Amino acid sequence: MADATDGVPVEGSAEYLQDLVLTSPDVEQFLHELAVYSADQLSDPKRRIYCGITLVRRKKSVTIASSDENARDLDEQQTRFGDGPCLTAIRTEQSTLVPEVDTEHRWPDYIEAAHEHGVRSILGVPFALDGEAGAGLNLYAGSAHAFSGEAIDRAENYVATASKALNLSLRMAHLTDARDNLKAAMESRTTIDMAVGVIMAQNGCSQDAAFEVLRNASSARNVKLREVAAAVVARLNEGRAIETRFDE
Repeated sequence: MADATDGVPVEGSAEYLQDLVLTSPDVEQFLHELAVYSADQLSDPKRRIYCGITLVRRKKSVTIASSDENARDLDEQQTRFGDGPCLTAIRTEQSTLVPEVDTEHRWPDYIEAAHEHGVRSILGVPFALDGEAGAGLNLYAGSAHAFSGEAIDRAENYVATASKALNLSLRMAHLTDARDNLKAAMESRTTIDMAVGVIMAQNGCSQDAAFEVLRNASSARNVKLREVAAAVVARLNEGRAIETRFDE
């Protein structure tokens, strides 16, 4: 993980973020590393910035990553309260600034929590994502008016670059999910076909009749069809569970 002293400028982040996508095992780990890296890139020797990232998928699924525990707690509280600078930035697709926590009147419950954590200014910047997903970078500072116009421009330029990497990470995760779902469906279909064959052999019935036996058993027991089929095949194998394999 790059440190603030590594000297990797914001404008040189694209290659690093692409590598981060390729080396992260999943979206959650990518977001965590991105939060830490973002804090390093957007801090300066005089002021340490803490970062949190909120990712909203399918309108309800929320993933939170952070550069430290304070940022994580504040992002979790923002989600619990249902609003705040980062969620507002995601919803409006515009940066949301809290120049001074002590004089902020929006989101009173959340602002009180931020004050208790020693935060004095906040900046929420939305990522530009494809599809229905939304995400925002929350920047926290321990001093008021920490985010000047120049600092906001720097954060927005950085997020524009990071958005490309986050989009790529989400697309890769979607492809992985689709592959896993397809593999599971193929395995399920194979198990069901094998169970149908067993029932046909044992009862001398047609394929349609054998499938109907499985479906009736599934409905009567309130058990998934694949589970009923697996039990049939397992009994044929003297109680050993059937294994189906497909090339990755």
